Amino acid sequence: MQKAKARFPLHCESKVLLAATVEEAFAYLDDFKALSAHMEKRSATMMGSRMRITTDALGGRAVDSRVRMEGRVLGLRVALAEVVTEREPPSKKVWQTVDTKLLVIGDYRLGFEISPNGGSSAVRVFIDYDLPDGWSGRWLGRLLGGLYARWCTQKMVQDAASHFRALRGA
Repeated sequence: MQKAKARFPLHCESKVLLAATVEEAFAYLDDFKALSAHMEKRSATMMGSRMRITTDALGGRAVDSRVRMEGRVLGLRVALAEVVTEREPPSKKVWQTVDTKLLVIGDYRLGFEISPNGGSSAVRVFIDYDLPDGWSGRWLGRLLGGLYARWCTQKMVQDAASHFRALRGA
């Protein structure tokens, strides 16, 4: 009998300490446009491409709320649809793909956890993911999936740190 494959066998995470309360940190991270702003900017990681983010009327701020991202990378259409699966203000939010057409990672579960740390907030952004389908996707995923996952989680924590530095005037 064949062993069942884990849904999201690969993992990456990044952490940051923010000069913000957990409520302030959650309000910022709960905003998909802010949290995923790096996806709407051209970058080397995206091969000079960017994606357009759209949300449903709930703005990705409720369980079952939906978010879409679409774009082109090297002339190929990339797209994904995500649904919020957990939302526990001000400490946790998780969402996962329900439809993907990506090049270096397949389906994934992405989220963040926030805990108080003195007058600051400790933030952990994580992604649990699978490789894309097909032999070419699996090959690209093995080669570049980890780099992409690390870039994504690091950009989220770096953007949050920059946001709160700017608010605090540091």
